[in-house]
Parts: sequence; C-alpha cells; structure tokens
Amino acid sequence: MSSPSPFSRLGSGEATRIATAPQAAASAAPPRSRRGGVALWVVAVLLVPLLALLVRYFTGFLGTAASFIGLLLAAIPFVIVWFAVRAIDRWEPEPRRLLVFAVAWGAIASIVIALGVDLVVTLVTGGVPPALSAVVQAPIVEELAKGLGVLLIFAFARRAFDGPVDGIVYGALIGAGFALTENVQYFAISYLEGGPAQVASTFFLRAVLSPFAHVMFTCLTGFAFGLAARRGLGAGAALRYGIPGVIGAIVLHALWNGSATFFDFFELYAALQVPLFLLFILGILALRREETRLTRARLGEYAAAGWFTPQEVDMLATGPGRRSAVAWSRTLPGDRSTVMKTFITDATALAAARQRSLSGRDPHAPATERYLLERTMAARAALLGP
Repeated sequence: MSSPSPFSRLGSGEATRIATAPQAAASAAPPRSRRGGVALWVVAVLLVPLLALLVRYFTGFLGTAASFIGLLLAAIPFVIVWFAVRAIDRWEPEPRRLLVFAVAWGAIASIVIALGVDLVVTLVTGGVPPALSAVVQAPIVEELAKGLGVLLIFAFARRAFDGPVDGIVYGALIGAGFALTENVQYFAISYLEGGPAQVASTFFLRAVLSPFAHVMFTCLTGFAFGLAARRGLGAGAALRYGIPGVIGAIVLHALWNGSATFFDFFELYAALQVPLFLLFILGILALRREETRLTRARLGEYAAAGWFTPQEVDMLATGPGRRSAVAWSRTLPGDRSTVMKTFITDATALAAARQRSLSGRDPHAPATERYLLERTMAARAALLGP
C-alpha cells in the first residue's frame, strides 16, 4: 500500500460514518456561507468604480484608439491562458463566479493597487530608478496585491478551495487578469511610440514568449494557500503557508524582470525561464495525478459501504475512464451523455466534500455529502433506467 502524499495530509476532523442505505427523505441542499458570499459580493461591487477609473486612466493618457488596439491584442494571450487554466480545472471545476472574480481582481484591483503605490512612491521620493522599480518595487507590490486576491477567495469561499490545484487555478487567473490589463498598457504605448513594428515586437515578447509569466508567479501563492486548505487551516493560520508562497512569487517575478534589466533576456530565457516553465507544467501534472488519487480514495470509501462498484470508482477516478463512460452513454436510448457528465461531476464533488469532512474545516461537509450522494445515485438511476 502506498504511503500518503504530503499534499493529502488531513486535519483533525472526524468524518461522519458512511451509511449503507439511502436516507428516508431527500436531503436539502446544504446552506451556503452567507458571510463569505456577501463579503465577496461587496468586494466585487467595489471593483466597478475602480474599473471606471482604469478606463478613464487609459483613455485619458493613451487615447481611446490606442487603448482599444491594446485591448484587442491583450485579449489574445488572455484567451490562451484562460483555456489552459480551464483544462487544469477540468477534473473538479471551481464555481464560475469565483473564476470571474479572480480575473476581475487581477485585472482591476491588483492594477489599481500597483498604480496607487507607484503614485505615492513618486510623490514621496520623486521617483525611484527604473531598474530598482522593475526588480524590487514592482515584484513586491504586484505580488502582494495579487496575493491579497487569493487570500480573499481562501477566506470567504473556503468550500470551493479544496487544495493545491484549486489554489493554482485561482492564482493563475488572478495573474492572467493582471497581465491582461498590463498588456493593454504595453501594447498601447508601443503603438503610440513606434507604430505597428514596435507593437509586433512587444507582442512577440509578451504574448508569444511570456504569456504565462504572471500566471506562474501568482500560482506559487495559490499553491501555498492550497496546501493550507488541504490541511484545514483557517485564514490566519494559512498565512504560515501563504507568506512563503508570496515571497516565492516575488523572487520569481524579480528574477524575470531582472533578466530583462541586467542580463541578456533571450539567453536567460532559454537557460532558466524555459526550464522553470517545464517544471511548472510537470508540477501541475503531478498535482492533477494527486487529485485523481484523492478522488479514488474518497469514492473508494463509499464503494466499501456499497454505494459504488469498484468498476465505477475506476471509471470516475481516471480521465480515460470518464471519456469511455461518456462515449458509452451516447449509445444509450436518447443519448444520456448529459446525465453521465452530471454523474461524474456530482461524484467528484462528493469526493471533495468527503475530503473536507475529513479535514474538519467545513461544518456543512456532512450535509453536502448526503446531498451529493443522493444526486449521484439519482443520476446513476437515470443512466441505467429504461
């Protein structure tokens, strides 16, 4: 028997015993955390006037035409990153509203914080040297601003923050949002200063060579908070993980900026940045494998109680198994692939709820388990029925 992964270490929670028969009556949907939901909605509402300020800033200083061109070009790498992150998130998808919030925080709040700090530093000191700003000020301010977004999601949407993969998804989208707005500025300035030729050069550097730069930086912060979530820690205790994660993001960000400021960018890009990106990909693949292992382990507990067959657990806990199941369901009368996808989604969410119950961090986890178990069994009955 393999030893437990350090990424799956549980907290002090004691999960409820798995029943061996259905409940007499259907369970109601578990209540949402009103405090967390309201807090994030308040923050989201506050982002609206900040967005208006950003639009005014870009159109006022760069002009409407240049800003629009910058936005169109910046959307290209953002869309690429969005679909890449959604592929990472495909196993146990996060709520769409939180994904949108992550992008909005990165694209609006983090940028406003960075611009605000830059303005204050300029007013107080008269401006710092460009090299110092690029290698010290920008990495510290920007990664703290982006990391604050990860902390907000961790603190107020804990039931949707289960582990390292979730943290990477949220951190990646915050970084993607930040890069989106930052690229609008870079592309617009390039257009104003050098026309299409300079825009093409800037686009190659930022959209072709480094579309995942900010994504990688903030992923370190998200990964760190994801470890804290897996261990069932509260927001305060999670800072023991989050702060080293932010520091790692700052160091990586400073190294990236320094390669363009003090060294030959292309040489360091090939010698260091490309290997780091490959390690980043391998790390995500390893975490995805860990996520599937946890799904198998938690659903295996339900199989031991008679709710699933071992063959169903094998199907639900592997990518090829899921694809084969969806393909098979299309051959059933009426094409039941939609029902099969619901079965897979609810079973995966059931495993995640079981994990939260074991960690002791979610008091609603047992109710969520009962609710999702009934949904999963209903989907299974619909699949196998006449």
